[in-house]
Amino acid sequence: MNYRISTEPGARLRIDKWLWAARFFKTRSLAADAVDKGHVRIGGATVKPSKDVRVGDLVEIEIERIVWQVEVLGVCDVRGPASVAQTLYAETGESKVKRQAEQERRKTYREPAAALHGRPTKRDRRTIDKLSGGG
Repeated sequence: MNYRISTEPGARLRIDKWLWAARFFKTRSLAADAVDKGHVRIGGATVKPSKDVRVGDLVEIEIERIVWQVEVLGVCDVRGPASVAQTLYAETGESKVKRQAEQERRKTYREPAAALHGRPTKRDRRTIDKLSGGG
């Protein structure tokens, strides 16, 4: 299949469609939800899913508390393989360093609440009360 990637300075595409085509999100609706929740910023400003992204824009994408800063190199309105998707953007050097540091931190330090599921049991409640001084 022929993937038409436009790298012209005037080329533009909806941000939710671009995020989906660049493979940051599995579906376009997930991309639109992330944009609605303010997890995606263009030039530092939060936007709506219908906002056009242009070649040369700086986009910040927050996925599971990891922030990607990417520069848009091209737009493509169809979702292709990962090799094609990676040509649509270039991650900034500062973003790479921060993202790798966060991944290392996550490997080293586990979130204490990650093992908890649902409501605390009676035993958990007693431990919480003892630690919080509620006695």
